[in-house]
Amino acid sequence: MSKSTRVTEKGQATIPKELREKYDLEPGDEVVWVDTDEGIIVKKRTRTSGRGLLVPEDTSEEKREEIAEELEQRLRDRRDRNYEQ
Repeated sequence: MSKSTRVTEKGQATIPKELREKYDLEPGDEVVWVDTDEGIIVKKRTRTSGRGLLVPEDTSEEKREEIAEELEQRLRDRRDRNYEQ
């Protein structure tokens, strides 16, 4: 399927209805723009895309929350250090 849309002055582009329906894109969903040698690829960002990369699938929900909080704190600390420099 090939569809075209225009880019607005604000840099916005409309995703055609057929593609939004096909890929289950709804208002508020995020898409990722990937620059390749052959052009731009647009992919729907999913919340589970990184699942299993940091911890094994059988890790308890409590342990996952603990790890997520630790990572979040590390990111905040790194961001704060970068702003201080």
